[in-house]
Amino acid sequence: MKLKTKRNFCIAAVCLLAFMLWTLAIRLLDVAPIGPQGSSVGFAAFNGAFHDLTGVHMRLYTLTDWLSLIPVGFVFGFALLGLVQWIRRKHILKVDYSILVLGGFYILVLAAYLLFEELAVNYRPVLISGILEASYPSSTTMLVLCVMTTASMQLSERIQNSTFRKAVCHGIHAFTAFMVVGRLISGVHWITDIIGGALLSAGLVMLYHAVVGVKRKS
Repeated sequence: MKLKTKRNFCIAAVCLLAFMLWTLAIRLLDVAPIGPQGSSVGFAAFNGAFHDLTGVHMRLYTLTDWLSLIPVGFVFGFALLGLVQWIRRKHILKVDYSILVLGGFYILVLAAYLLFEELAVNYRPVLISGILEASYPSSTTMLVLCVMTTASMQLSERIQNSTFRKAVCHGIHAFTAFMVVGRLISGVHWITDIIGGALLSAGLVMLYHAVVGVKRKS
């Protein structure tokens, strides 16, 4: 295994460990009932101060909610690409290795989402349609960072025209930044939710990158 691939595995492990420690800290440090309906929140002073600074912007929340359909579209697009390759090549193992890994990656991201829907660490700082929803880690942040980052990796290898490739990748990066910042200042998440989503996403993306690198370097 090449040094770069080993390094990517190490970075993934460090990010995932950091996410676990961050999650544990949220459960244990400065926990206070500052949320709606008396819900308790870790890092209460930090979260409360940042939330007071940004306020709540429901139009931005709605906009980022609708725009989250774009990464969902990328998921279906790459799933369709894998299906077409499977049909044409008549064997699932003849599908591009990176696409197979991407499919496993999407399943892992979905599993993480479902896990934290059941094991609520924090609840939102606002009620959504009168309902107190789990908010940690930010699922939109995780969706965008995981899907759009890996999409950029895929497209940078599949688009032959260098000018178009750069334009597409820059567009993806700008969209990703807008979504994360928009979710952060919309006020529907605590800042620790966004940080947690970013840490988990970094770990999962680097794991994907490392696994793809195993085949590429073999």
